Amino acid sequence: MAPSTTPTAELLDPAYRELLQTLSEGSVHRRFDPYLDIDWDAPEFAIDPADPRWVLSPELDPLGATRWYREQPLERQIAIGKWRQANSVKVGAAFESILIRGMMQYIMKLPNGSPEFRYCLHEMTEECNHIQMFQELVNRIGVDVPGMRRPFRALSPFIGVAGGYAHVILFIGILGGEEPIDHYQKALIREGANIPPAMLRTMEIHIAEEARHISFANEFLKAHVDKMSAASKAVCAVTFPLAMRWLAGEIMTPPRAFAKEFGIPRTVMKEAFWRGEHSRTILRGYFGDMRALAEELGLMNAVTTRLWRRLHIDGPPSRYRSEPDRQARQAA
Repeated sequence: MAPSTTPTAELLDPAYRELLQTLSEGSVHRRFDPYLDIDWDAPEFAIDPADPRWVLSPELDPLGATRWYREQPLERQIAIGKWRQANSVKVGAAFESILIRGMMQYIMKLPNGSPEFRYCLHEMTEECNHIQMFQELVNRIGVDVPGMRRPFRALSPFIGVAGGYAHVILFIGILGGEEPIDHYQKALIREGANIPPAMLRTMEIHIAEEARHISFANEFLKAHVDKMSAASKAVCAVTFPLAMRWLAGEIMTPPRAFAKEFGIPRTVMKEAFWRGEHSRTILRGYFGDMRALAEELGLMNAVTTRLWRRLHIDGPPSRYRSEPDRQARQAA
């Protein structure tokens, strides 16, 4: 089966069909609305530009871990942290728009009665809500951030459309974008970091619904990769780590305007994104679940294992979903 071949609904594994039904029902009965579930005008959600909770984590954020950042005055750390976190939210919204484009291209080729059609539409509805939620948060933070880096922003409409015609690669890319964000947000909450309440509530909602989305992407790949030819599997095996590394860079690395805005030395940016030892430990930590998935899909072999290592995203696979990354904490 080629990466762009779509199976009919009847050929889907019964267990996979049952999972899609469960996920669809979950989207009906356990969903969030950004304007019903966040009281944006409540006093506790007011954005304080001088809130010290904007300071970046020295363990979990690659820039926050640099000596240069930690030596800045508190006021400057707050300003840098607020810009970086607002921009990461803006990037998240842009990535969701690419996901929606690609997924819409894919489902319009599906046959009548396809359970994937229904669930994908539920997911796209939730992603639209996430975009609204993210943009509302950016607007209230009040920093005019650009979001994606310029080349990726220019390519994004074409990436989404092209992904709809190579749907296995599309879903590998979806995980490549979703996993770093999900990992970072969970780690912050697990750490007990002091996070501005509006940002925290946004993270909580996003994590809750992304659990369904990531679960679907995992099971989608298991169902579809299994039916592919050996040649197509080989293409996906190489694409998997390339997509993970590329999208982690696009999602988690700020644009050039960031360094220019705050006069961050080039050496510091290189150390933080992703040439420093600690930053590479953080990068590897994003993909423990994906290394486990690649092994389960049969996409880890002698060649691709070396590729994961060369891209600095190698390491042990997660023993269970969302296993905390302890190496980054030990390296800090």
